[in-house]
Amino acid sequence: MLITRLKLKNWRNFPELDVPLGHRVYVIGANAAGKSNLLDVFRFLRTLAQSEGGGLQKALKERGGPKKLRSLHARQDTEVRIEVELSESIHDSTPRWRYAVAFKPEGKGKQRVLVTEETVWNYGERILRRPNQEDKGDTTRLTQTHLEQINNNAEFRELAEYFADTTYLHLVPQLLKHADEISGRLMENDPFGQGLLQRIAATTKKTCDARLRRIQKSLDKSVPLFSELRFVKDEISGAPHLEARFKHWREHGAWQREDQFSDGTLRLIGLLWALQDGDGALLLEEPELSLNEAIVEHIPLMLDRILRDRKKGVRQVLVSTHSEKLIANIEDPDSVLLLEPGDNGTKVRPPSVEELRAMQYGLNPAEVLLPKTRPLQVEQMGLFA
Repeated sequence: MLITRLKLKNWRNFPELDVPLGHRVYVIGANAAGKSNLLDVFRFLRTLAQSEGGGLQKALKERGGPKKLRSLHARQDTEVRIEVELSESIHDSTPRWRYAVAFKPEGKGKQRVLVTEETVWNYGERILRRPNQEDKGDTTRLTQTHLEQINNNAEFRELAEYFADTTYLHLVPQLLKHADEISGRLMENDPFGQGLLQRIAATTKKTCDARLRRIQKSLDKSVPLFSELRFVKDEISGAPHLEARFKHWREHGAWQREDQFSDGTLRLIGLLWALQDGDGALLLEEPELSLNEAIVEHIPLMLDRILRDRKKGVRQVLVSTHSEKLIANIEDPDSVLLLEPGDNGTKVRPPSVEELRAMQYGLNPAEVLLPKTRPLQVEQMGLFA
């Protein structure tokens, strides 16, 4: 299952948005155009759907409350609204699910944030509509969605489970390399990959070994002198570690642990593991960081090949990127979403007919679309004094 349409109102950079989505979505745009904020919609839905440690109020608190979430361009209408359609295929004429949620501050009394709309459709038939009579008689009920409540989401629990299985990865190698020195609290849902080793440790040995073998094959082709990769636990502390061995003048070279890996190697391992782990949407923020350009240009092909071979069916991947090499090698130009900031917020659009025609005549997506993301006065940065 995948999200085939996204509609937003008053969400951060986007006063209004309505775009189709496919199996792969590549989000491009200038700095501060809203790439991260667009991906955050799916993280918001993930927190919203979590029955334990999640819900509407948790999702709002993590983002500093509705004032920081609401678009600055929403001058009168303070309601924030999200609507998504989900289908088994992008070719389905009627979505399997359609979910909409809207909320805004109460405006009086306790200044609570209340649900102003929650609607669920299944194959075009509406099975939930809120506020209902019970909500009107007890407005405290509107501080929560039915999506987050096990007692109320039985008819559409599949939807809640799909949202909750979303994975976001923006791996920061230093957090993984220096976990002992940092000794910081692991952030919930681990967006920066700090808990990668713990996730590997929690995987069954058979699955773990199979995944690491696939990763080893990729590292053998992309990391100079790489030889072997394995997962071990420290004999004294029991702490999980990745170890790699590299080809060396010695016949049996020493094993190196993850704190000795390069940043690019760690990010590549994290990316390859994430592609094999989970069934919900996968959100990748700038996966090109720390990677050699020759590797970056193969990311689109790698996504397609690894996910095509999955036994569990389609998995959707949404990528934010600035990389010319990555964008140039996207095979389906329709999978690109271009963010265009303006005086009235950011607009999001797929390539136009003229842009698609230019790509059909031989130009690649980077040549056609990346110039549209350039700041208008960027040449004047060199005049800074």
